[in-house]
Amino acid sequence: MTTLSPYDSLSPVTQAAYRAKAAAAGLAPLPRADKDDALLAVADALEVRTAEIVAANARDVAKARENGTSESVVDRLTLTPERVRAIAADVRDVAKLPDPVGEVVRGNTLPNGIDLRQVRVPLGVVGIIYEARPNVTVDAAALCLKSGNAVLLRGSASAYESNTALVRVIRDAVGGAGLPADAVQLVPGESRESVRELMRARGLVDVLIPRGGASLIQTVVSESTVPVIETGTGNCHVYVDADADIDMAIDILVNSKAQRVSVCNAAETLLVHQDIAAAFLPRALDALAEAGVTVHADPRVLAHAEGTKATMVEAVPEDWETEYLSYDIAAAVVDSLDKAVEHIRLWSSGHTEAIVTTSQQAARRFTRLVDSTTVAVNASTRFTDGGQFGFGAEIGISTQKLHARGPMGLPELTSTKYIVTGDGHVRP
Repeated sequence: MTTLSPYDSLSPVTQAAYRAKAAAAGLAPLPRADKDDALLAVADALEVRTAEIVAANARDVAKARENGTSESVVDRLTLTPERVRAIAADVRDVAKLPDPVGEVVRGNTLPNGIDLRQVRVPLGVVGIIYEARPNVTVDAAALCLKSGNAVLLRGSASAYESNTALVRVIRDAVGGAGLPADAVQLVPGESRESVRELMRARGLVDVLIPRGGASLIQTVVSESTVPVIETGTGNCHVYVDADADIDMAIDILVNSKAQRVSVCNAAETLLVHQDIAAAFLPRALDALAEAGVTVHADPRVLAHAEGTKATMVEAVPEDWETEYLSYDIAAAVVDSLDKAVEHIRLWSSGHTEAIVTTSQQAARRFTRLVDSTTVAVNASTRFTDGGQFGFGAEIGISTQKLHARGPMGLPELTSTKYIVTGDGHVRP
C-alpha cells in the first residue's frame, strides 16, 4: 500500500516551500568548507554544461524577439559561453569570501558573569522574484548557499527555459557535493498564481527579495505577507559641479550612461551647474551623441545644443522620474549645488548619485545632503555593484533603510541571534 506524504495534498509551490525549509535546517549548521566545495562544484558544472545552458537560453531569446521584446531586455536575457564563464567565475569568487555565519557581531561579559554574544545566522528560506535576468538565478543560489540559506527562485516566464536549465545544473552539483539539492529550487509554475502563492507563504518563506522594474517591486511590496527587502529602480543622477574637471566629467558621464544601459546603476539624469554649462555641455552633448545617447533636455540645455551632433528632444515632466534602461538620458541646468540636491530629492529612486567636482567643500556638502544608498565623488555610478565593491556576486541593491541598504552581499543575507552562557545563573 502506498503511504501518502502529509504534503501531497498541498499545492506544488507550498510543497517546494516545505522542502526548502527542511533543506535550510540542514544547511544552517554546515561548516564553510562544505558550502565552498558545493559552490566550486556548481562553478565547474556551469562550465562543463555550458552548451546545454546556452541552448536553453537561445530558445528564450528567440521567443523574446518573436514577441517584440526591446533589445535592452533581450541583452539582459541573453547568455553566451563567455557570460556563462563569467558567471562561473563569480561563483568561485563567492566561495573565496569569508563565511558570515557564526561571526560575532558584538559580545561581552555582563556584570553578573553571564557571557553574551550576538552572532550571525542564516535567514532561512529566501524567495527571489525577478525578471528576465538568468544570471540572477546563479548569483542568488551562490550567495544563499554560502550564507546557509535555502532559496526559492521565481524568474519571469520569458527566461523559463534558461532558469530551468541553470537550476538543474546547480541542483545536480549541490546534491553531488553532499548538500541537500532542495536548497535550490525553481518555484513551480509559470502563472501569476505561483507568484502570489510564494508571496503569501508566510511561516515557510522567511524573506522575499524582488529584483526588476518598479511595477514588479511595488506589487511584491504591497501584496506580500512575507517580509520583503525592497530593491529599487535606478533613477541615478550625475551632477557636474561648477568646479568640475570637464574631461573627467565627460568620461564619468559617458561611462555612467552608456557603458551598459540595461542595468539599474546606469545614469538616467544629468544635472549641470549653470556656471560650467557653456563650457561643458557642447562637448558633453557631442560625447553622448557619439555613444548613441538621446538627450531629453530642458530649455537651458537645449540652448547649448547649437552646432553639436546631439540627438535632442524636449524634456517633459515624466522624464525626470524615468528609469530608461536605454540610450536615453534626461538633462537639466541647475542654479547651484543645493538646487541639484533639491532635484535629486524630488525625483531620485534613492539608488546612486554622483558628483564631479574638484572642490572638497562641494563634495562634502553633496555627500552629506544626498540620501541615497550610494553617493559617488568623481566616479561613475556604475560602481554601485556587489562585485565592484568586493562583496562577490550581489543578490540585489536595496533602496530601503531597514536591515540592508545598497548592494546586498553575504552579511545582508543573515540575521542574528543571541547566545547567553551562564554558570547556573538565575534571575533574582
